[in-house]
Amino acid sequence: MNIVLLEPEIPSNTGNIGRTCVATGSSLHLIKPLGFELDEKHLRRAGMDYWKSIDLHIYENYEDFCNKNGSAVMHFATTKGQKMYTEADFGPDDFIMFGKESRGIPEEILIEHPESCIRIPMLGDIRSLNLGNSVAIVLYEALRQNNFMGLNPTGHLHRLCWPGDN
Repeated sequence: MNIVLLEPEIPSNTGNIGRTCVATGSSLHLIKPLGFELDEKHLRRAGMDYWKSIDLHIYENYEDFCNKNGSAVMHFATTKGQKMYTEADFGPDDFIMFGKESRGIPEEILIEHPESCIRIPMLGDIRSLNLGNSVAIVLYEALRQNNFMGLNPTGHLHRLCWPGDN
């Protein structure tokens, strides 16, 4: 899977999402401008020591992203979407885009892809969920639809064994 962050603003959100990408074998695509620096000092301060393990792609702007991924199957996660994320059909190589924390994905982009806009249902008076939570919710649905390909299906105890394990 491919997670795309359009102009992310908060480094801790991006760090959280990066960790989720590492844990799931997903690629992370960041579209500039970013609201933070990606240098070693800032990454370490945000607790992102796993950052070196991320399959990371960085783009100068949305046009650059489109030029390099024009044939990709895209899903646009937005509070303005008319269908729920559970109604989308996710393929293993699909891209799921999330917008900046303060404004989401611009409506100029959404209006070009109405059938690909998905939303997480919420109560009417809630503006949005945290970006990291939103990514995790949608990404794990996409992974579920693809039978969690490549992920560990069961957990293991550290000191003891589950009944039936050797």
